[in-house]
Amino acid sequence: MTIYTPPPEHPDLSADDPGLLDAVAAGQARLTPEQGLAALRTLPLHELGRAADARCRTLHGDDLRTYVIDRNINYTNVCTARCTFCAFRRDADDHDAYTLDKQAIYDKIAELVAIGGTQILMQGGMNPALPLEWYVDLLSGIRSRFPGVHVHAFSPPEFIEFVQFFDPPGDTLEAKLRWVMVRLRDAGLDSVPGGGGEIFAHHVRRKIGLGKCDAEAWLTTMYVAHTLGMFTSATMMFGHIEGLADRVHHMWLVRRWQDRALGTPSLRDGTAAERQSPPVGHYKAFISWPFQRENTPLGRVPDFGARDEDFAAPGRLGEFAGDVLADLNGTIRGENALSSEQVLERVPSFGRRVRMSSATDYLRTQALSRLFLDNIYSIGASWVTTGPHVGQVAMAFGANDMGSVMMEENVVSSAGTTYCLDEAVLCRLIRDAGFTPAQRNNTYDIIRVHAATPDAPDLAVKDWSAHRARRMHQQAPPAPKAAKAALTVGATK
Repeated sequence: MTIYTPPPEHPDLSADDPGLLDAVAAGQARLTPEQGLAALRTLPLHELGRAADARCRTLHGDDLRTYVIDRNINYTNVCTARCTFCAFRRDADDHDAYTLDKQAIYDKIAELVAIGGTQILMQGGMNPALPLEWYVDLLSGIRSRFPGVHVHAFSPPEFIEFVQFFDPPGDTLEAKLRWVMVRLRDAGLDSVPGGGGEIFAHHVRRKIGLGKCDAEAWLTTMYVAHTLGMFTSATMMFGHIEGLADRVHHMWLVRRWQDRALGTPSLRDGTAAERQSPPVGHYKAFISWPFQRENTPLGRVPDFGARDEDFAAPGRLGEFAGDVLADLNGTIRGENALSSEQVLERVPSFGRRVRMSSATDYLRTQALSRLFLDNIYSIGASWVTTGPHVGQVAMAFGANDMGSVMMEENVVSSAGTTYCLDEAVLCRLIRDAGFTPAQRNNTYDIIRVHAATPDAPDLAVKDWSAHRARRMHQQAPPAPKAAKAALTVGATK
């Protein structure tokens, strides 16, 4: 049995030590959370990018950078959660609430297959009206009609609600999750996406993700998937009310649970099954993206710094409330001495101001994820939220993957982001960044390399001034302007 051994930490070194950064890039050292936070806060942008790019080249080489042709299918927008950052979810009796019938989903997959797609990413709201049999029948139908399509579906918050809705047998959450997941896997589920990660720190999560599962439940869901041999992804949505330490804590939890999935002895629980063989599955990728504010309740919160009272924390003038409270262990700073309520009373602006992420803040965060998550293979660039050219620059800041050719997207586009790229544009972005574009599948195996030949998708375009990607399909029309202010939101991602 092969046991994974993570690289050693060197807590005595500073985050800007060139030897430490070189060792991390080579896979010979790992950053401590304290070093990660220091790097995120203080390392010059170009140095952080250089180190992240070096780490990426160690893992992925100097040539190929990948993308996938898939389709996001949001099968329902009915959701029990009330997340304040989302403009997608609806109540069942809303005029634009929907649940797709199975034939509509099959038709969408057929359109994907017709353009050479290999995967669907299927997620929805958490809809209590759908029984387990609906999901089993849907997955079985997809498998029988499209045996070559990989089904990447149902994020951890959905699985936690499946446990609530279906009341499966089992004495523990893990056992109940396994009961549900085995049935969906046997029906046709191939892997689990990392939606609903947001920020793991409890004091942030309870403010922005009302009705959504906590970090422990999210991570447990993924671990169950790993023990069943499934590959998954992990995500983080930042640039709202969280502190920088909350971002690092989020990455640290992903890294620890990945260590466990890969078989690190000190992190395994010692059950007989775990001692016999480590799980096959694990996190394949980490993708982070900035919060998109339009049409969301959280987006109506004022920006940090817009008012003098934002700087109201005693003795911490000029600091963002999220940073005042954030601790690397995921709790509220000083919580051991004071109750959460007392701490929040001292920082009244927490949750009432947002600190939106800039392009450079996004690049810094992504670069840190490449360096800190030394046990995760792929880091994805989030061009869907940051725009295609920031996504292109992200390939110099540790990203090896440009994500999906988007046929359809409903969640982020509901919050005002509607970037749309076809395969030719995506390949051109990769090539213009100095790499060779390559189509991949869900497990990051290369399907097709587009060398610099006339038949490559980007090089086959004769007139870029006339080339336009077809508008991305959106399942539900935007709400009327008069209704936008009343939206409550919270679908999984």
